[in-house]
Amino acid sequence: MKHWFIGVLLSVTIAIPEAVSFENDAPLDDPVLEVRARELAKHIRCLVCQNQSIFDSDADLAKDLRQIVRERIISGESDRAITGYLVERYGDFVLLRPPVKPKTYLLWFGPAIIILFAGAGVVRFLRRTGASSGSPEALNSAERRRVKSLISDEEVD
Repeated sequence: MKHWFIGVLLSVTIAIPEAVSFENDAPLDDPVLEVRARELAKHIRCLVCQNQSIFDSDADLAKDLRQIVRERIISGESDRAITGYLVERYGDFVLLRPPVKPKTYLLWFGPAIIILFAGAGVVRFLRRTGASSGSPEALNSAERRRVKSLISDEEVD
C-alpha cells in the first residue's frame, strides 16, 4: 500500500504544470499577452537563483521581475524593449543567453580556450615522454658480445 501511495504521489508531482511559481502570479486578462509574458520570462535569469529563469523561480525578486515584464507588456512595449530595459538595469547577466559581444567573449569562448590549452599541454607532455622512451639505439659489437656472454652464463646455471 505504501509503494502504491508513493507511486501516485510521484505521478501527480510529475503531472503538475511546468511552473507552479508563475501560476501564483496574477495572470494578464488577455491570454495572448499572458503567453507572451511567459515566453519572455523563460529567457530572463533569476538573479537570486542564477540557474533558473524567472519563469521557474519562486524567489521574491523573480516575482518582481515577472511583474515588471507584465506591466511593460501591458504598456505596449516590445519584447526587445523589455529585455533592453532589464539588461540596462541588471546587465547582460540577466539574460539566460547573453549576446556574443566583446564584453562576453570570455564567457562564450573561455571554456573552448581552456580545453585547447589543456589539449596542447597533454600533447606536449606525451611528446616529451614519448621521445625519451622511444626505440632504443642499436647495440654496438662490444655490447652484443657482452649480452651473449650474459645469456650463455644464465643458460649454464
